[in-house]
Amino acid sequence: MKKARHAVIVGAGPGGLAAALLLAKSGVKVTVVEKRDHVGGRTSTLEQDGFRFDVGPTFFLYPKVLKEIFAAAGYDLDAEVPMTRLDPQYRLVFGGGGELLATPNIEQMTKAIAAISPEDATRFHEFITRNRSKLAKFLPFLQSPFESWRDLAKPEMLKLIPLLAPWRSLDNDLQMHFKDERIRLGFSFQSKYLGMSPFRCPSLFSILSFLEYEHGVFHPTGGCGGVTRAMARMARELGVEILLNEPVERVLVENGKAIGVKTARRSLPADAVVVNADFAGAMRRMVPNHLRDRWTDEKLAKKDYSCSTFMMYLGIDGRYDDISHHTIYLADNYKQNLKDIEDLHKLSDNPSFYVQNASVTDETLAPEGQSTLYVLLPVTHESSKVDWAKETPRFRELALGQLEKIGIKDVERRIRTERIMTPAGWQGEFDLYKGATFSMAHSLKQMLHLRPHNRFEDIDQMYLVGGGTHPGSGLPVIFESARITSRLLLDDLKMEPQWDTTADGAVSRDELVGVAS
Repeated sequence: MKKARHAVIVGAGPGGLAAALLLAKSGVKVTVVEKRDHVGGRTSTLEQDGFRFDVGPTFFLYPKVLKEIFAAAGYDLDAEVPMTRLDPQYRLVFGGGGELLATPNIEQMTKAIAAISPEDATRFHEFITRNRSKLAKFLPFLQSPFESWRDLAKPEMLKLIPLLAPWRSLDNDLQMHFKDERIRLGFSFQSKYLGMSPFRCPSLFSILSFLEYEHGVFHPTGGCGGVTRAMARMARELGVEILLNEPVERVLVENGKAIGVKTARRSLPADAVVVNADFAGAMRRMVPNHLRDRWTDEKLAKKDYSCSTFMMYLGIDGRYDDISHHTIYLADNYKQNLKDIEDLHKLSDNPSFYVQNASVTDETLAPEGQSTLYVLLPVTHESSKVDWAKETPRFRELALGQLEKIGIKDVERRIRTERIMTPAGWQGEFDLYKGATFSMAHSLKQMLHLRPHNRFEDIDQMYLVGGGTHPGSGLPVIFESARITSRLLLDDLKMEPQWDTTADGAVSRDELVGVAS
């Protein structure tokens, strides 16, 4: 009997778990090695004093990709992970004046925009139509590996250049549709999902806000950590071994090929190694510098990295039922905020921020009569200019004061439990290089074939999955990276995927034409 091929996956984040499902379903023996005592990575649940918080992502966008992965593994996403589609999706509060309740109901959203900028409301349908076409045409490339400039030079890719307009920033692109800066911010703050400024983020990413209106913003019951817990359970049911509390010390490399991994407890031989960890942090820690050519420590240090985040996880006595599930405050000095983060590497005095008040939707997250608040402030990644040991108390006080600007008052007195995460914490606890929460920045010089490849170019039989590789950050895109990587790995092992790869990412005409209502 032929011996099963063995893949070791380093890290039980969403990308690693998705790859485990696809590989196990295709007959590969899979071992997932995770340094923490639970699965999920940043997409996990923080439990403290009876309260439950998402550690990182707080909503689910474009669940179609994960639904297809679940189906490929023989499961139904809707049955395994109940989700609520939010309406309104979020509340936007503009420091310069005005508010916007973002709804997937296109008619209502048009009226909401008109209340701020009547001229811009007339262009909303045009924005939706144009980005529907942009997504449909670019989607096949988001589902394919980019291993050299030749992939970029394919005729079908070159035809997309006028549509993608790589010479324009996201804000420049939105100026074609919206004149009021507040409205543009309402359709571009999503660049923060990539850890980037809309004034530098490529225009391609206008598809992010489009996805929200076309395909919905969802809250998984129990939080996004419930998704990765379900994936781990399914993986085990498919025969995947998940080793917890077992950090990988190094990838074992012989004659330029990855042949397994070494942990503090054991060596695990493998026919393929998949790294699902922050790319720069993992390379520096697990792969000796002399074994890397394109991605040496020196070259990694010169790359551009995303912003980080200052996080507050607050268990609250009582509830704020008049506050939306998601609220984004966009300060009137938004551009200066971004300059402070990306160029000056200092803390702003009037920062923009995001709050999740999930208990208005999901009562499973807190004891009866209590609620959770998740507060996120984008900040610079680790820099010698900010000493978080010194700045944390002051910035915490500033953040609590900012909450009053969206109607959350008297909060400090009502805090029953609290946890703070700074860029130093992201670097120390999660091994994120420079504490950059969204890994490498998604600038043009770090996208597609210029991003670390799914089939790692420096070492044979080694593969990457997650936000640090192609296609990039964000849960739907991370899941897409798992499909790309799994197909490449199986092809190299001369094995056939045991799922319908023709359905990967296939978008029906109805989905592309239909508008959420």
